[in-house]
Amino acid sequence: MRCPHCGGIEDKVIESRQNTSGTIIRRRRECIECGYRFTSYEHIEEKKLKVIKRDGRREPFDLNKLEAGIQKSLEKRPVSQEVVEEIIRSIEDEAMLKAKSSHELSTSELGEMVLQKLYEVDRVAYVRFASVYRMFANVGEFIQAIEDLAHKDSGETAK
Repeated sequence: MRCPHCGGIEDKVIESRQNTSGTIIRRRRECIECGYRFTSYEHIEEKKLKVIKRDGRREPFDLNKLEAGIQKSLEKRPVSQEVVEEIIRSIEDEAMLKAKSSHELSTSELGEMVLQKLYEVDRVAYVRFASVYRMFANVGEFIQAIEDLAHKDSGETAK
């Protein structure tokens, strides 16, 4: 580790501590050449999750894009920001589990996760998101989605 004060490359570790979650180690170091003390942090570098687009391109998983899509579908709906954040956390966790060792997830899998969460929270937001995600080409597809939703809801109340 290069000393930030003199540029020397020889140092000794005086103290090491882990954070409470055990994901980061903080080390206090002392430069052998000048005696300057400084702190370094050590953490595991994780492979980032990638999303496989419909055309085969791969992009980094972007929580901001996910949140923007969910917020757009929930616009002017009675759903708190706290619920939105819980949806996003839940989808992120589920996406990481589904991607497993490949660290890749298709947009269709991600879209279905969002639809499932929105269905549980707000049916109007569910239809809004579905109309964009499933790329409805005409009014008939929109009506079919609403009829499917009504049929699904009546099936749940019959149980």
